[in-house]
Amino acid sequence: MTDLAIIGAGPAGLSAAIEARRHGLDVLLLDENAAPGGRIWQAIERRTAKDKDDTAAQATVAEFRACGARATFGATVWCIEPDGSVFWSAGGKAEVARAKQVLVATGATERPLPVPGWTLPGVMTAGAAQILLKTSGLVPQGRVWLAGQGPLLLLYAVQALAAGGRLAGVIDLGAAGAQRRALSHLGGALRAPDYLRRGLMWRRKVAKGGVPWIRGRDLRAEGDGRLARIRFTDVHGERTEAADMLLLHDGVMPSVQITRALGCAHRWNTAQRSWAPQTDAWGRTSVANVVVAGDGGGIGGAQAAAISGRIAALGIAATLGRIDDAARDAAASGLWREQAKHLAVRPFLDALFAPLVPAPADDAIVCRCEEITAGRVREAVSLGCLGANQLKAFTRAGMGPCQGRMCSATVCEVIADARGVAVETVEPYRLRFPTKPLTLGELASLHDG
Repeated sequence: MTDLAIIGAGPAGLSAAIEARRHGLDVLLLDENAAPGGRIWQAIERRTAKDKDDTAAQATVAEFRACGARATFGATVWCIEPDGSVFWSAGGKAEVARAKQVLVATGATERPLPVPGWTLPGVMTAGAAQILLKTSGLVPQGRVWLAGQGPLLLLYAVQALAAGGRLAGVIDLGAAGAQRRALSHLGGALRAPDYLRRGLMWRRKVAKGGVPWIRGRDLRAEGDGRLARIRFTDVHGERTEAADMLLLHDGVMPSVQITRALGCAHRWNTAQRSWAPQTDAWGRTSVANVVVAGDGGGIGGAQAAAISGRIAALGIAATLGRIDDAARDAAASGLWREQAKHLAVRPFLDALFAPLVPAPADDAIVCRCEEITAGRVREAVSLGCLGANQLKAFTRAGMGPCQGRMCSATVCEVIADARGVAVETVEPYRLRFPTKPLTLGELASLHDG
């Protein structure tokens, strides 16, 4: 039994654990990674701080280590029950704990960019390449191309160049007119000028590194058994370039597998073109004992996520009677003001890097696990398929090991386009526990006999 179980050890989860311990809560934190930090602060304890953000992240991790929260790393959470029972597997064995409150801080998932050939060996996401850089020091060599849009694409290019990597070029697939639309939000973004300065600095570093920046469209990855070349269209017409690696990125979206399986109400975010749990000011969801913090409740970035974790912990402390509402509100007032400053840049970024509306060619695979193409999805719609859950019966899309994590957004977009309806009217995959694969041996280990 524990007061609070936290799922995820990124900025939100770590900050929530620290704040909860300040108010005397017994905290159990679970995370799939081998150490705290999540994706954004991955391996932060082993890396040399390069800027003030890294220094602040290392301080947060150190404070978490000393706060007295119990933590299990390498733990895959696969079920949460209505009574607060949290099930996870670690080291081939399943465990369970019952929590009075559950905080879901699972962060974001990279948005898929399903161009033809994206499943070829040699094609991966920019986020995956960044993980390899942070954890293993692997830098890109050979003819390496980046394609897509979003801050992470720029950041990874800068980090790779600084580590001695080589890049053949960046293909900017952003929508035409995005910069003009973003200008209307510039006034708000100026409340958080550090974000703008950082973006301009990254762009200058990429240019100084001699990396071509190309406006393109209609990207394809080609090769016999593995990536050999890319084909795209720029202002001069169709181009073909040799390629050893292609790194794709189109921003991130909230990770909602657990909250959907729990039955939490969700809302559609038009600007970020994604679903997120519906929460109140304290992160409380429609399920009584479940709270959400960080990018899993809407994309806001690492600093906003850390603040949301603290706010959520204050709300939980009040719910469990450790502080009264007046003390909770007084402690949160400054946090809300600080969070608002960080979130002020979001409308600008959401317009500048508006998610691409997938319109994959018929031969492009949209469900990698089951190798279902966009053409097969459109064929199913022509036969009467209305939504993603029906599509499982037509094609098995979404029924593979990832359980729809990588294909749900694209599948819904393709169905909506084929039906001529708004994408938010297409019901996403209904998720059920276990949300991650587990073995019968792990399940049996829950029984002492």
